[in-house]
Amino acid sequence: MARKVGERDMEKKITRATIKSFILREMKNKNLYIKVKSSFDGMTDCVQDVKDDFRKVEKIDFEDKYKLGIVGLWLVGSSRDYFSPWSDENFIGYKVYNCCGTSIIAMKRLI
Repeated sequence: MARKVGERDMEKKITRATIKSFILREMKNKNLYIKVKSSFDGMTDCVQDVKDDFRKVEKIDFEDKYKLGIVGLWLVGSSRDYFSPWSDENFIGYKVYNCCGTSIIAMKRLI
């Protein structure tokens, strides 16, 4: 049975390992979603807002250390990624932001 992400989980320090563990657990449960809020645009040489909704993550690949194989997730490493807890009425997860943009990696709330 899958462990629920609760308020207590959100109080701990969030690291890259926390994000990877969350991704693995929710992929196993087929309950992993991503929403891209902003991304780097080479045409304007800056990060721009993106109008995107949550979409289901179909595959992951931890061999790709900068994206973890997830389209829309960018990690730069070297302590330049920032993580914070995130939730709304339908989803709970983590906000990932850095110089490449902002994404929300989440699971649907269990009712």
